[in-house]
Amino acid sequence: MLSPRAQAFNLTRQVCLATDVAIADTHWSRLRGLIGIGANDFSNGKGLWIRPCRGVHTLAMRFPIDVVYLDRAGNVVHLEHILRPWRFSPIRMNAASVLELPSQTLTKTKTALGDCIEVTMK
Repeated sequence: MLSPRAQAFNLTRQVCLATDVAIADTHWSRLRGLIGIGANDFSNGKGLWIRPCRGVHTLAMRFPIDVVYLDRAGNVVHLEHILRPWRFSPIRMNAASVLELPSQTLTKTKTALGDCIEVTMK
């Protein structure tokens, strides 16, 4: 996986979403995303922040993920719970970035539409 360079915190719920977030901000890193990563390498505490991004795919992935769509201010504008492999998520034009998290993270943290997520560089 990409080098960890950030952490994600849900300010609304006062809960950490991920402490080890890689950033995909080049054409190649956004396209590749989590392809080739095993479920054990993307466990609790991990994440991938894709920017800019309005939608993702899970083609060639081997495990489901949770997906958080964020606007420019870091507000949650859409959620995808347990997006299974070989799927396309919807495109959300009001999203500026997407945070991919291990499956069940959204349920465990009670993350919801409108929550404010802070992604900070390490």
